[in-house]
Amino acid sequence: MTQTDPKLILITLLVELGVAAAVSSSLARSRTFKDLLLMPERTVRQTVGLVAMICIPLVLGVWVRTTVPNFLAADLSFETTILLGILVGPLAAMAGGAALAFPALLHHEYFALPVNLTVAVLAGAFGRFADKEDVWSFSPMIDLSIYRWVTRNLRRPHLDRQILLLMLVAGMQFGSSILARFYPKRVFELNSDVWWVELLICATAPVVVGIPLKIWNAIRVERKLEEQGRLLLEARLDALQRQINPHFLFNTLNSITSLVRSQPELAREMIVKLANILRVLLKDREAFVPFSEELAFTDDYLDIEVVRFGDKLKVVKEIAEETLSIVVPGMLLQPLIENSIKHGLEPRISGGTVTLRSRITEQGELLIEVEDDGVGMDAERAQISRVGVVAPGTGIGVRNVRERMEVLYGNLAGVEMESRPGRGTKVSLRMPILDEQAEVWGPVQAGQAISLMVGDAVRAVTRGRA
Repeated sequence: MTQTDPKLILITLLVELGVAAAVSSSLARSRTFKDLLLMPERTVRQTVGLVAMICIPLVLGVWVRTTVPNFLAADLSFETTILLGILVGPLAAMAGGAALAFPALLHHEYFALPVNLTVAVLAGAFGRFADKEDVWSFSPMIDLSIYRWVTRNLRRPHLDRQILLLMLVAGMQFGSSILARFYPKRVFELNSDVWWVELLICATAPVVVGIPLKIWNAIRVERKLEEQGRLLLEARLDALQRQINPHFLFNTLNSITSLVRSQPELAREMIVKLANILRVLLKDREAFVPFSEELAFTDDYLDIEVVRFGDKLKVVKEIAEETLSIVVPGMLLQPLIENSIKHGLEPRISGGTVTLRSRITEQGELLIEVEDDGVGMDAERAQISRVGVVAPGTGIGVRNVRERMEVLYGNLAGVEMESRPGRGTKVSLRMPILDEQAEVWGPVQAGQAISLMVGDAVRAVTRGRA
């Protein structure tokens, strides 16, 4: 059989999928690889280490392809160079592409190096241009990607970077195939004179690129969930330490004691609300809860504070009805409300008002605001709080909320603070709308599904070789 034999090409394409799955799954088991891959910034040494871990087994694959007849699927240098470009950068991709071309150069395939360098530059340019979330969420299911692109553009036409990546990979694959057809001894790439086989070759390349992205993205999602669990636990423990402390508890119990004789019904209500707060803080909570449930928890906290402070504390709610069913991160509002009362209103002799607002913006996002008309912060303290550092006298509530939202939503959400001395402080939370719990955990389920699919592919390839 020759390189252009359709049967050999189809078998090669199937085995390529298994090789991509096997190599990426093996790398995903290494803690060192996971740490290097998921670093937001890397040193030169760390970048070299990451490129070496990816390229060394695949350089051996190129060497196997040049020495073992009809084992063409071992050469994934094209797809690997693209992965390095979009994930690590153009310089790292050029270095990796050069290493992958070395065995081919020894085999007199002198065009391998310029082809790999060109692919590295194009993929690296796309990686710099595209949002990282678009790259990580790239789907190897081509028909599904096209379907989503069509449905999204019917609602709101826009440039879809995932489809752009799909077209870029397929286009570069087609160009390499054409070059290999004219110079078969100077560069290796699958090609065929049969149009539907050539189409399958171009369609398989994005799938081979997408499989490692899906496997490694599952690791990334798992890391994010672990970080969210840590921050949620930190928030719960902080709430216990700062709110359910002797000062708060004794003041609440003293208020209840003073109401037992004069207003026994109100005393009973306060005991129930205090019990509700303790129960919620001490039990295991989900990462996301309906906004109505989060409001119910803050209502109990505010009702106790209103009784304690009397007429000095007023609460105003401007809650849009359509926002109540939207799920939000648990323990989101209470730290912000406590900051408003403790640092904004309590220092004022006359007290003040805490205002809660929620609405859906014109951009289709959920906006939640916690505002007080207290003493506010000077410009220096407000600037410190905006960048995520704990300002003196502001507690750590805003920082914790900001970190948790960043872990959960990435750059799709934001926390903004406005404050003026003597006129109060407003904290605004902007986040995407999630109205079903399944949508929150969808990326995890997708990662598990692709892992199962990859495992089946690896086992099938292994049985075939045996």
